Amino acid sequence: MPDHLIPVMAGHLIRADPGFMSTIELPEYAPVPQSATGPAVNEHGYYVGRVERNLYWVTDGGYQAAFLTTADGVVLFDAPPTIGHNLQRAIDEIAAANGVPNKVTHLVYSHHHADHIGASSLFGPDVVRIGHAETKRLLARTGDPARPAPDLTFDTKHALEVGGETVNLAWHGSNHTPDNIYIHLPGHETLMLIDVVVPGWASFAAFNVNVDVPGSIAAPDNALDYPWKHFIGGHLGRLGTRDDLTLHQHYLADIVDNVRTALATVDPMPFYARYGDNVWAAVKAYLDTASAQAAAPVVEKYSGVLGAADVFITSTVFVILESLRLDLGEGLYIHP
Repeated sequence: MPDHLIPVMAGHLIRADPGFMSTIELPEYAPVPQSATGPAVNEHGYYVGRVERNLYWVTDGGYQAAFLTTADGVVLFDAPPTIGHNLQRAIDEIAAANGVPNKVTHLVYSHHHADHIGASSLFGPDVVRIGHAETKRLLARTGDPARPAPDLTFDTKHALEVGGETVNLAWHGSNHTPDNIYIHLPGHETLMLIDVVVPGWASFAAFNVNVDVPGSIAAPDNALDYPWKHFIGGHLGRLGTRDDLTLHQHYLADIVDNVRTALATVDPMPFYARYGDNVWAAVKAYLDTASAQAAAPVVEKYSGVLGAADVFITSTVFVILESLRLDLGEGLYIHP
């Protein structure tokens, strides 16, 4: 690969100044374990594979979507823009091989975020779009033509029936976003829950940028209450298993335990004494120190177990630390 092309994710390159790599020093990270990697993409930049029976998944190595083929048409689950037109190519490939319709008739939104449904408009105005009621409200506020608001909405549960197949959609409270839903295909032993657990990987920056930290910590418990064998988490290159969600629970429990220890043992007073009137500097130094102390044993334990265990850990720990303080009131004391 030429030096001036930098891989961002499978099938995507950015062009950089040829002198770029010699002008900055990039950090070193632990190797990604083989267990975190998925299948290679094809010459078009995507991989499509069977999940179970007539349910398939598509990935570009960075994002994931899924689709269900039926005699009455295709139900698509999410439409990430990085996969874009490759979604229809993947559907066409499977439909041609199996002699089934290739027209997308229904598009289920997992939540409102553009990185997961920003290619929705590619499927035209006649597709029935389904999502949570809050998804419709949030998209109406945004007014993004690439993400038409859902036509059919629900508050807590909806059973979508297409071509003799049933898909159970449910909202169990906010987690990654206020509208993120659980998509269960009981006839295919599959659960789709986006942006909460990335199978084989540690959390993305700032704990997956979750708006509801307690809800996101609890979400894997809700997911494991469903009967399923295959898990679609929305990111990177492979499907998940129940063991992946259990491992994620252990990872979060270790972070929470270490944060509680840091809150109980890191004394903030030396930082205030050092920075005097610069309160923000004192707070930053205290929180950075507590976060680093809580992160270190997590990195040691999960490097080689989860991909990128050392990459976003400090920001993830910081977000969970602040949630424990602000949402749960831990580490805060009433002045005597």
